[in-house]
Amino acid sequence: MSTPKSGATPPSKVLAAEEPSPPSPADVGERRDRTVGWHSKDVARAAALVIAMYLGVQLLWFANQLVLVVFLGVLFGLAVEAGVDRLEKYRIRRGIGAAMIVIGFFALLVGVGAWITPTIREQSVELKTKIPEAVDRVEAWLKKRQSGFFGIVFGGSGPASQPAAGQTAAGQTASGQTSVGSPDSARPPLPVPGTAARTDTTRASSDTGRAPTQGGASSAGETLRGSLGRQLGRVTGYVFPFLSHTVAVFAGLMLIIFMAIYIAADPDTYHRGMMHLFPHHVRKRAGEVLSAMAIVLRRWLVTQMIAMAVIGTVTTIALLILKVKAAFALGLIAGLMEFIPTVGPIISAIPAVAMGFIDSPQKAFTVAAVYMGIQFLENHLLIPMLMKGGVDVPPVLTILGQALFTLLFGFLGLMVAVPALAATMVGVKMLYVERVVGDDIDVVKKSSSD
Repeated sequence: MSTPKSGATPPSKVLAAEEPSPPSPADVGERRDRTVGWHSKDVARAAALVIAMYLGVQLLWFANQLVLVVFLGVLFGLAVEAGVDRLEKYRIRRGIGAAMIVIGFFALLVGVGAWITPTIREQSVELKTKIPEAVDRVEAWLKKRQSGFFGIVFGGSGPASQPAAGQTAAGQTASGQTSVGSPDSARPPLPVPGTAARTDTTRASSDTGRAPTQGGASSAGETLRGSLGRQLGRVTGYVFPFLSHTVAVFAGLMLIIFMAIYIAADPDTYHRGMMHLFPHHVRKRAGEVLSAMAIVLRRWLVTQMIAMAVIGTVTTIALLILKVKAAFALGLIAGLMEFIPTVGPIISAIPAVAMGFIDSPQKAFTVAAVYMGIQFLENHLLIPMLMKGGVDVPPVLTILGQALFTLLFGFLGLMVAVPALAATMVGVKMLYVERVVGDDIDVVKKSSSD
């Protein structure tokens, strides 16, 4: 029987060392915390989050007009801030500088308005009286070409409608006579009152049939005018619902003005407030995204203001050279509608082309060509020179965004569609394309003015 050597561990102690020690209460609690599953607290937290998101979306949808007005206020506030930064270099306080810029802007508008108001008022009256005449001339010009290409495009019947009219007239001429094999020969004679009523109806229908022959252009013009009036009334009621509420319009303008002043006077306060909404580990990136959005929105608005002034002036000069009536009013419309990219220039060209039709179709086509040339030069020379590397929304996204925002929010949605898309593209590029996809792209290039 061998004895264990000195210094060796006894077998009993080896077995005791290999047995695992019982888990402590802390380890048991930690293991339970790691168990996969939803606790009652998690369910309540998720339900509260979903309800809060639903209520927030409902509130935003209910107050969508207010949200869009606030967005416009922020947009104009960023533009005013750029001017306040320059005035601050001359030791002018930010609050005073913001008020000076806003008041000076409106004083300039009032001065220019007082200068051109008599001409604009006179030409606006001329537009109201001449546009219906232009519509009649367009209708008459299209009727003369119904048998050709324009008849196919605009759905004209052309010569095919004349035999039908002749047949109808022949039928009306022969309506008083009874042929041998006609169904009227088999009918019993009507009493005298009925005959008189039928005679009056036939006479009225024959007078109606002769009306287009005597005054076809006038009747067709009135029909087209009425149709256009009804369609414009429907569009105006949908797109411009706020025009019927003068108090709401005035309140919205006051809100935009005061928001612009306060944001330009102290932008750091609102920036810090926005940063408190983000966790600390993403706060730096959120600040970079918001700063890039501010640069893009400010650059877009300044670009649009300059483009409005340039397009309005150039259009007025071109219409004066072409001797188009109401040139100043049409130029003002073109400048104001330039704030709405893509859609605005098309809308502003319609009354100008119609006024050209008053003189001749050739002048109308010349006016349309001039508008197209101005827009071509703007899109390829003026806007790229003003943007200088800023985010430019692709044309397809611009059209789709404007259509969607107009359907959802009306005219205010149409106004804010492009800047909202530009700001959204900044967020997508910086938060998804750069951070998730990993592509290195230049979102926006800062300039000395930023």
